[in-house]
Amino acid sequence: MENHRVISDVRDYRADWDRLYAGYAVYYKVEQTAEMRDRVWGWIGEGRITCLMALDADGKPVGIAHVREFVRPLMSVLGGYLDDLFVDPALRGSGVVDDLFNAAKDLGKQRQWSLIRWITREDNYRARSVYDRLATKTNWTTYDLTL
Repeated sequence: MENHRVISDVRDYRADWDRLYAGYAVYYKVEQTAEMRDRVWGWIGEGRITCLMALDADGKPVGIAHVREFVRPLMSVLGGYLDDLFVDPALRGSGVVDDLFNAAKDLGKQRQWSLIRWITREDNYRARSVYDRLATKTNWTTYDLTL
């Protein structure tokens, strides 16, 4: 497996981010507009979300992960939340996910997060096999209260 350099200063990679994030939306069958991507890109620029971007040996972006901080009041600590993770389908299994998670862990340690949490679709078996290797599956069930 190849190591991929992961960056968090993605300002010069808007077109590549658009391509990868649009691919993520297609994968999850979410209709996403350019306006929606503009809004998320703005959140990245404001620092509300950190975008980690994996680059291949030629410097081409091949994967993204969006993480943000959240408070854990009961534990009186901060955590990191992984909102989105997408790897170019042609490079799945090449170590991109591991490199993105290693970068997320480094970021979390720098920011003194107690953990990084995320959800995935129940039938996302390929990703879940990686997640099972990297982290502990919890026994919590997630609910959405639509507003």
